[in-house]
Amino acid sequence: MIRIAACQYAIELHERWDTYAAHLEGLCAEAAARGAKLLVLPEYAGLVLAGQLPPAERGDLQASIAGIQPLLQDWRALCAGIAAKLGVYLQPGSLPVRDADGRFRNRAWLFGPGGELGYQDKLIMTRFEREQWGIEAGKGLKVFDTALGRLGILICYDNEFPMLARTLAEGGADLILAPSCTDTEAGYNRVRIGAQARALENQIAVLQSPTVGFAPWSPALDENIGRAGLYVPPDFGMPSNGVIAESPELCPSTSQWLICDLDLDEVRRVRTEGQVFTRRDWPEQFGQATLL
Repeated sequence: MIRIAACQYAIELHERWDTYAAHLEGLCAEAAARGAKLLVLPEYAGLVLAGQLPPAERGDLQASIAGIQPLLQDWRALCAGIAAKLGVYLQPGSLPVRDADGRFRNRAWLFGPGGELGYQDKLIMTRFEREQWGIEAGKGLKVFDTALGRLGILICYDNEFPMLARTLAEGGADLILAPSCTDTEAGYNRVRIGAQARALENQIAVLQSPTVGFAPWSPALDENIGRAGLYVPPDFGMPSNGVIAESPELCPSTSQWLICDLDLDEVRRVRTEGQVFTRRDWPEQFGQATLL
């Protein structure tokens, strides 16, 4: 049994580094004090760093993305320090990163008690990212070995594409982290439905963490809505609706943690003793998917 925490992360303005660092440290310490060993923040949570830029710069979409790049090294060190100090695994949300080729990618790092474990880039861009942000797709998927189990990360929209989660599942991932950022209830539900479908298909667990709140100072994160949730396959020993827990409020005014206990052994057991074997039977659809 592991205790995990997904944050409904309220987008707030932090104009100084020390204020932001204290905010992130305090937020993570709150979840750790409640026994959580894995902490997940949402997609683009790292863009809150733009609050430290001059108002004109943080109010410009492209300038804010470029402006946070000099802060990334210190941000990664901060996240690594929090994970080490609290003895937790921390996925502190994603943020745009300019690579050596000059292109921006939406990147989510994972930190453990022993340091940085690597990152996962978003692979399929939304219209907004393609048409306005200039964010490009990363390449490939990674599975992270941790003391808690094997983890994968699918950022927001990526959860709506079955083959990505299937690849992680076949790579041994038992839990997928789904940091998300959506500005409408429909957008949140698209990701939620995708997360639940991926849990059903692969007989694994999926943990969603969304942004919430309103930030008129940020053209990227001005409106945010969504619930945190932990999803599993609906089957013997699992909740009948596949929902272990969801946040009670759709859009709280402050950051809220959803703290859940998850038994990955029980999730694995469904694959061998469940009412159905969707994971095992997955390949059969390809031979049947023909029109007569």
